[in-house]
Amino acid sequence: MINDLILKNRSHRRFFQDNAIEIITLKELVELARLSASGANLQPLKFFISNDAEKNGLIFPHLAWAGYLKDWVGPEEGERPAAYIIILGDTKISKNFGVDHGIAAQSIMLGAVEKGLGGCIIGSVQREGLREALNISNQYEILLVLALGKPKETVVTETVQDEDIKYWRDSDGIHHVPKRQLDDLIIS
Repeated sequence: MINDLILKNRSHRRFFQDNAIEIITLKELVELARLSASGANLQPLKFFISNDAEKNGLIFPHLAWAGYLKDWVGPEEGERPAAYIIILGDTKISKNFGVDHGIAAQSIMLGAVEKGLGGCIIGSVQREGLREALNISNQYEILLVLALGKPKETVVTETVQDEDIKYWRDSDGIHHVPKRQLDDLIIS
C-alpha cells in the first residue's frame, strides 16, 4: 500500500555497505523514474548509476550528509551506501528541469523501499568536484544524488514539539524526524 511505502521511506544515512545492490536493480529503479511524470513531457533527466566500490569512493567525498547533526560528518567506512543514482539534467533537452528531478527521486526511493532498501536524497553536493571525479560532461547539470543501501539504522517519525523541526539521534542511535501535524498544514 502506498501509505506503508511512504511511512517506510525515511532518509537513511547509515547502511550495511557490503550488501551489494545489483546493476539490474538500479536500472529497475531508474525505470520507475523514466515512467514518472515530466513537465511538458520533455523527459530531460539522465542517470549516472554506480554499485562499484571504486566509483562509490569517488562519489562519497562530494556529499554532505546531515546538516542538523553538527558533530557527524557522515557514515563511516562499512556504513556507506552500496550504490548511488545521480540524477542529471540534460541541458541539450532543456535548461529548466522544474520539479522533474524531485518526482524522479521520490519514484526511485519508493521503489527502493519496496525492494527492502533505503536511501537518502542528497541535494548538498560539491557539484564541480563530483563532475570532475566522474568525468561528467558539462552538458549535464548535476541535480541530486541518491544514496542507496540496506539500512543499518532505525528512523522514526514523531510529532513536532515547539516548532522544532530538526531531526536528531538519541543515545541508542535511533534517528528521530519531527513531522508537523496534518491540521497544521491544511489552510481552510
